[in-house]
Amino acid sequence: MITTVVVAGFGAIWGALLRYGITNYGKKHWERDFPYATLLINLTGAFLLGVVFACKLSPFIYALVGTGVLGGYTTFSTLNVELLSHWQDHNYGTFILYALLSYGGGLFLVFIGYKVGMLI
Repeated sequence: MITTVVVAGFGAIWGALLRYGITNYGKKHWERDFPYATLLINLTGAFLLGVVFACKLSPFIYALVGTGVLGGYTTFSTLNVELLSHWQDHNYGTFILYALLSYGGGLFLVFIGYKVGMLI
């Protein structure tokens, strides 16, 4: 049990570092009117989680990659803070687009990832 927790925590470090790098790159190079970095992170994370889940990895490897790396990489909290910010700024078009792309796209990509993972 404690080994699984440590492995997941170790994986989360790497996922969070990758997310941090993509977020900072996005802040410097992408327009700021839309949260492209968070969307990219969450959609790629959903796809990869579908792949990892379909591969039926051992619980140890799943804890490292699925729970750890991808759990540290994706960010549900930032997504919702950004949605709330757009709502409060009365930027309803961006709010709706971002919510649909994030939630709908995430569900779609986790299923696509699962199908791809079944082929591996």
